[in-house]
Amino acid sequence: MASWYRTLEHRQISVYLGGLGAGLLLGLVFPGAGSFFEHLIYVVLGALLYATFLQVPFVAWRGALGDKRFVAALMCVNFVAVPVVVWGLTLLLPDNQAALLGVLLVLLTPCIDYVIAFAGLAGGRAQRLLAAAPLLMLAQMALLPLYLWLFIGSELAEIVSLEPFLEALALLIALPLLLAWATQAWAKRNHRGARVQTQMLRLPVALMALTLLVVVASQLPKVEEDLGRVAQVIPIYVAFLVIMALVGWAAARLFGLDAADGRSLVFSGATRNSLVVLPLALALPDELALAGVVVVTQTLVELLGMVAYVQLVPRLLPHPAPAPA
Repeated sequence: MASWYRTLEHRQISVYLGGLGAGLLLGLVFPGAGSFFEHLIYVVLGALLYATFLQVPFVAWRGALGDKRFVAALMCVNFVAVPVVVWGLTLLLPDNQAALLGVLLVLLTPCIDYVIAFAGLAGGRAQRLLAAAPLLMLAQMALLPLYLWLFIGSELAEIVSLEPFLEALALLIALPLLLAWATQAWAKRNHRGARVQTQMLRLPVALMALTLLVVVASQLPKVEEDLGRVAQVIPIYVAFLVIMALVGWAAARLFGLDAADGRSLVFSGATRNSLVVLPLALALPDELALAGVVVVTQTLVELLGMVAYVQLVPRLLPHPAPAPA
């Protein structure tokens, strides 16, 4: 009989959509429990990132990132092309500072968790994205304040505090990263450590679904109150997915990547770090509370978009036909 965790891995999309559906149901039936679920966000996110970082040996990072062409393409797409695309799309937004800030927070930060799973389902080299996750995370945390200042200007210092950024970096990045390193070192020296590592490596899909459940259940009551304003950002998110598929395809050709690396690049450019930046949005002042809802909306749009991406990206970047004998 197949192991339960292998079944989850083979049905990742269904599991993620199931987590979303359960979160929607809980949010509708128990709207008063939103604050309870909101307090769980950091816990489940930290566990998810810990399990994500644990999937690749630290000693393999240098080798996995050794393809400088792929790494250069990854950085150019996410930190050069994406800001340009986002700037163009935000020109279409109505004059609403909270909505603008939410869109900027989520679209300027590349995903480091479920992008690995979706790229793998589409025939990409998931291991490359897994190894690049810490690099992408550190780069986005360093560059996000700069991007926000460029987009918003001098008003940024008045509305955004540095403390939530530092808190997220410490609790959601540094701590899971250090724990993953310690667990791998422990696993090399002790069979109990190896057992802990083995068990944790079975959990990323389940933790991702749990994270989606908690996030949606905590934010749905807020979405219901702002459906009209939230609906205005949905076309922006859909357009972003369409444009970034073409940008990723063009970048893959420009950097001379093969089909597998090209597919990974497309997924990295299109998927965003909504779950990690959500705590930043939730820490904003009350008058900007809509930003958190805008971030959650991106998650819902993106997951549906990923279902289409898994089918369409292999056609956009097919493997070359074998040469005739």
